[in-house]
Amino acid sequence: MIFDYFIYSFNSIKSRKLRSWMTIIGIFIGIFAVVSLLSLSDGLKNAINSQFESVGADRVIARPGGGDFSGSTPVTGDLSISKFFDKDVDVIKKTRGVDLAIGIFIKIGKVEFKDQLKYFNIGGVSTGADAQEMVDRTDFLQIGEGRFFKEGDRYKAIVGYSMANDGYSKEIRLRDTIFIEGKAFKVVGIFEKSGNPVNDNIVRIPLDVSRELFEGGDEVSTVMAVVEKGLDPEGVAENIRRELRNHRNVDEDEEDFTVTTSKQLIQGFNTILNVVQFVIVGIAAISLLVGGIGIMNTMYTSVLERTSEIGTMKAIGARNKDIVIIFMIEAGFFGMVGGFAGTALGLLMSKGVEFGAAQAGFDILKASFSPFLIIGALLFSFLVGCVSGIFPAMKAAKLNPVDALRYE
Repeated sequence: MIFDYFIYSFNSIKSRKLRSWMTIIGIFIGIFAVVSLLSLSDGLKNAINSQFESVGADRVIARPGGGDFSGSTPVTGDLSISKFFDKDVDVIKKTRGVDLAIGIFIKIGKVEFKDQLKYFNIGGVSTGADAQEMVDRTDFLQIGEGRFFKEGDRYKAIVGYSMANDGYSKEIRLRDTIFIEGKAFKVVGIFEKSGNPVNDNIVRIPLDVSRELFEGGDEVSTVMAVVEKGLDPEGVAENIRRELRNHRNVDEDEEDFTVTTSKQLIQGFNTILNVVQFVIVGIAAISLLVGGIGIMNTMYTSVLERTSEIGTMKAIGARNKDIVIIFMIEAGFFGMVGGFAGTALGLLMSKGVEFGAAQAGFDILKASFSPFLIIGALLFSFLVGCVSGIFPAMKAAKLNPVDALRYE
């Protein structure tokens, strides 16, 4: 009997192809938006989390400039009124719970290779044992070719993977010479590909040389610290804040610096992405509401067009329940087909964006297709269709057989 209901409903929908497809489009748009955007935002969230995991859960990052992690303080620190210096690095090194700390001086500079001039981030790092250990303990700083700096190195450079392979018309290889701010540097290392354009398009040089090029004195842009094994990074971060407040003579809540842990950075990004996802779902919900109204309108029209047909079914023994089931199946079919089409195209769109991001160097962005998202989208679209068909189905079931047969 149920199979007959499906066959009857399908034939009814097929007889009104144009109206049926126009109705399905309303659901399709909403599901397409939900699946494509949520899969990309989930993929972005996973990519960000993996990047911070590569930094390490035991990392604490300090940089000049007040406020929390919101992007207000640039990587280079150029827009920050306050500054960090070697003395601040020494304070952090001596803070209880800090195992290792290094200062990094970053500026945007001119880099010339084979008569091609471009601008890249120039990261100055020390050539001592602390810097070597930090590289060894940080996934995205692994050397793919060549070596890290030796003590006493000066005009040597280590370039990021994308900069070496795609930054210029010719690839930069070991022992090549590049010119930074007009000074010749020999390439002694190339970093492994991290998938993060920021890390893959940076050139690192010895700290003292970078300060000479950009007249940095003893300034540092960022301090990276590693927490002693077994200690809570949040507690150590608070120790660093306290020591820096004392050193810089500032009161609590009036700090001219920011200290964050990897966990805090992840939470900050995830909070932003959760808000974005909420907005996406809200926009898609409006589209689905419009689609549901479209289904309801189509079903009401169908009831009017098939009034005589409904009367005939009732006259030969169809019960109210049978009429309700038939119209609910039709409405659910609209929702399910729209859901299948929207889900399929949403997945294709996500993969297309992923491919485009990879071509642009954002290899870390991968679309995430969780079973919960796909099954949830299909079930929700079917549910929207069924709910939209409730009132038209009830109206059809309540028709008086005699009046329905006489309806013109």
